[in-house]
Amino acid sequence: MKTELTSPAFIAAFVIGGAIVFAAPLFLETYDLFNFTVFAIMAMLAISLNFVWGIGGILSLGQALFFGLGGYAYAITAINLGSGWGILAAIAVPCLFALIVGYVAFYGRISDVYFGVVSLTISLILYNFVNSTSDAFYTIGTARLGGYNGIPSVPPIQAPWAAQPLGFEAMYVLCALTALVFYLGVRLFVSAPFGRVIIAVRENDLRAELLGYDPRYHRLVVFAIGAAMSGLAGAYFAAWGAFIGPDTFSVSFAAQAIIWVLFGGLGTLIGPVVGALSVSWFTTWLGEVRLLDPNIALGLLFIISVLLVPNGMVPALRRLLERLRIVKERADT
Repeated sequence: MKTELTSPAFIAAFVIGGAIVFAAPLFLETYDLFNFTVFAIMAMLAISLNFVWGIGGILSLGQALFFGLGGYAYAITAINLGSGWGILAAIAVPCLFALIVGYVAFYGRISDVYFGVVSLTISLILYNFVNSTSDAFYTIGTARLGGYNGIPSVPPIQAPWAAQPLGFEAMYVLCALTALVFYLGVRLFVSAPFGRVIIAVRENDLRAELLGYDPRYHRLVVFAIGAAMSGLAGAYFAAWGAFIGPDTFSVSFAAQAIIWVLFGGLGTLIGPVVGALSVSWFTTWLGEVRLLDPNIALGLLFIISVLLVPNGMVPALRRLLERLRIVKERADT
């Protein structure tokens, strides 16, 4: 890990990423900054899904449910106790829920495909449950769940030492920096000894077990960390829009996260970020010009990417650049 921390690539990624984050508010208008904030939040969700699925080899089709749990945990806690406690709840609640579900699934030897179905089923159960909480009975403290109307007037994030909550620019910087930390953190994780064991478990769990490692424990840790990451993204989303609704548990939202990761490149480090940013921008642009329904566009994009670039855009671009380099070298000789 020390080598990775001091590597030129890591330092360059940190410096360039940080420079882009802090320079963007100087060039972007308020509307664009508002959109790029949510793009950064979606990138956080994509990184968490790729961490669980692409790095850990855990097929979590319902990874977005932790996003929704984090959003609701933040909203309920922030309304009652303040945004600081809301952030902690948004991390702790999805993480604890993932530990319970993961323990039952991994130690129960549920196969990868069945686990994907189970995670999606849990997301659907939560979606239907939250939709049915419009009655005043479903009130926690002073926070009313609101059913299909969701929870409005979610408090914005406010630092304990600040007199005012975060504004648009500060919220953008927070979300973009967190996405950058997620990316660099996953990069460090992969190069660490524990991360190498995770990759070994992903490639061949039986061989890893014969070498003395417990695949169930390692998967549980990855699943819990990924849930905490998704939960934090959900908290940012609720604070950004001052609203959280049951759509965050829906199949369509879960499918969007999957499309981002597959389009960018499953298992790559930068691919999910590229996928989330590019696809989110594309669907937002389609919504503005009203050229095509964004959901139809997402479906078409998914089909085209699977047929033409099954490994994702980032691996495809790398192969293209490598071929161009070889052609150039041959031309020079």
